Amino acid sequence: MPEPSTSDKVINMHEAKSRLSQLGELAWRGERVVISKAGKPYLELVPYRKREVRKPGRFNGKIQIADDFDQTGEGIIQLFEGNEQAPRVVRQAISRFMFAISM
Repeated sequence: MPEPSTSDKVINMHEAKSRLSQLGELAWRGERVVISKAGKPYLELVPYRKREVRKPGRFNGKIQIADDFDQTGEGIIQLFEGNEQAPRVVRQAISRFMFAISM
């Protein structure tokens, strides 16, 4: 659990017992409620959300994996090993990928 910020409602365990209904309302309104024990964050009160049951096989027949999926190309291996002579095409592809995920 991340450390509580100054905008979070931090309350000790004893007080939380007597104000549980009020704290529950705060959590439902979207406020972060942290209950502390011995002065340290212990619990976070969050609203209950019904989870949908995942249905296995939902993408059956819709996804295809290439036969060579688990084989790593020699150019990629050379790049990971720090070989500056790795094929230019592979270096460019990785550069484009790194740029795309940084956006």
